[in-house]
Amino acid sequence: MKLFFKILSKDFYHLLRDAGHREFLRLAFRYGDTPRYQARKVRFLRYQVQVPDTLSFIWQFREIFAEESYFFGVNNPAPVILDCGANIGLSCLFFKHHYPLAKIIAFEADPNVAALLTENLRQNGFSDISVIAKAVWTQNATIPFAGEGADGGSAVAGKASMQVPAVRLKDYLHGAGRIDLLKMDIEGAEVAVLEDCRGSLGEVQQLFVEYHAYTMQAQRLDTLLTVLQESGFRYFIRSEADRPRPFVNRFNRSTPYMDLQLNIFAYR
Repeated sequence: MKLFFKILSKDFYHLLRDAGHREFLRLAFRYGDTPRYQARKVRFLRYQVQVPDTLSFIWQFREIFAEESYFFGVNNPAPVILDCGANIGLSCLFFKHHYPLAKIIAFEADPNVAALLTENLRQNGFSDISVIAKAVWTQNATIPFAGEGADGGSAVAGKASMQVPAVRLKDYLHGAGRIDLLKMDIEGAEVAVLEDCRGSLGEVQQLFVEYHAYTMQAQRLDTLLTVLQESGFRYFIRSEADRPRPFVNRFNRSTPYMDLQLNIFAYR
């Protein structure tokens, strides 16, 4: 209930302006105070999904379905989408909602979350999405991975709790032809992966990347933006974790191990 009233008081009109935001408000009211990291089935819009953590799900829903951050214009009725870091499948459901004939390859590193992704797509009738239960990386290998149990598992940050198979994204881009959207939410591995993909992004029409800067590592936003510029993209940047008085508040209270998180939208 606390989360519900906090959200409601922030921008009442904004939250009631359309069906997506009203559904977000309903989900916050229904699940906002449920204990974290307890799996449960959740119904929203016309879908039903199994979620490992309701709070993560609520914020994912807001970004993907209410704010429609991944919506893009395309003339092709069957756009090609590479979804790197597909988590439990909300992004895939959103893509199929707007682009029913989309050809989607969904990558998810955490084996437990990948199992939920596969089951959620099956339960909602999407058997034409290719799920690859592997991390997106700079080489085909087995790499250490820090599973978080929801949407924060990482191959580059945190204490590794398992070994997971990884695939080189560059191999999927090379010779693939036009890719209408490349979405990357891979919890800190984005700079290394995009740097490895230098010279192979020419057929990517639109690219979303969530940039993470962890306090124990050097910030490499300049490298990421250089790769985008060299590949012919323009970009728009939105802060995902703003904070007041940043000279004093150098860390986000909710994520003290991270001092910068950005959503970057690149397009031609």
